[in-house]
Amino acid sequence: MTPTPEQPLPGLDPAARAWLDTALTEADRAAEAAEDPGTPGPAEAVGTAAPTGSGSASDNVAPAPWELRFAAAGRHAGRPHADAVRTLLLHRARAPLATLTRLYRHGTAAERRAVLLALPDRVAGPGALPLVEDALRTNDTSLVAAAVGPYAAAHLDPHAWRHAVLKCLFTGVPLDAVHDLERRAHKDTELARMLADFAAERTAAGRPVPADLTRALNLTGEES
Repeated sequence: MTPTPEQPLPGLDPAARAWLDTALTEADRAAEAAEDPGTPGPAEAVGTAAPTGSGSASDNVAPAPWELRFAAAGRHAGRPHADAVRTLLLHRARAPLATLTRLYRHGTAAERRAVLLALPDRVAGPGALPLVEDALRTNDTSLVAAAVGPYAAAHLDPHAWRHAVLKCLFTGVPLDAVHDLERRAHKDTELARMLADFAAERTAAGRPVPADLTRALNLTGEES
């Protein structure tokens, strides 16, 4: 379960709750420190993410205490709660885009997923698209599913968004994960063409056409 940014996380045992309370206190302190006029703060979130794998000055910054908690969330809060805990920490720390990019670049798949899930709350414009694009280049279905959420729906251009839909079909990610699918697919004739071509390739190869493909094609207004 992923809570709203200000909603307490239910279901934690007392030890995990105590650990989270400390982590949130550390995140709040980081957010307060960033409000100092001489310190870059949340306004960085409108910048542009550095390409994954490239170096930057932020890579040389020692991790803040809350960032260490971010990495350890699965171990202390439990894997079922890890996404919710990590996205909550990112919100409370008011993590700017530079921090999100660094955590994504150096994180595990689970940590990267949490960064992707936090993007709609943390990044106002398209600056984090390099992170989404990187996730869509992987074959990790958990990352692909996280990448096609509300942030992608708001900021991916039509060409990239269509390929994201195809990526879900290729990798078996349910199209229910694609935020705003119905609106963006409506009367998209190019998406319809791409879906029809994919269906024809599957049929020619003697492979079944995914039900989700037929659903998406119908959403474009074209007959399957």
